[in-house]
Amino acid sequence: MVKQIKRNEIRKRRHLRIRRKISGTHEIPRLVVFRSNKHISVQLIDDVKGITLGSTGSMALKLEHSANAESAVRVGQEIGKIAKELGITKVVFDRGGYLYHGRIKALADAAREAGLEF
Repeated sequence: MVKQIKRNEIRKRRHLRIRRKISGTHEIPRLVVFRSNKHISVQLIDDVKGITLGSTGSMALKLEHSANAESAVRVGQEIGKIAKELGITKVVFDRGGYLYHGRIKALADAAREAGLEF
């Protein structure tokens, strides 16, 4: 009998494969995205010290419809503001194993428009 691999397990494997190659520092942190069926959230992470420099998400912004591209754009704009307050202009984008389209792409484009470079 063959064991079926769940979709989230495949995503986690893809994320670990990506994480072997990218890492964030205090000057250039890692911008990691987590997407669920209902919400989306992002964090700025310094992997050298192992700390989160800033974070936000659709729950923190109390968005009414938080599982769509419009809310991803709002979250991307907010993380751009947070990064600017911290003096961060460059980040390493970590899509979390998700495909780069839809909400992930909308968030990335909004973060770029807010002043982040990646």
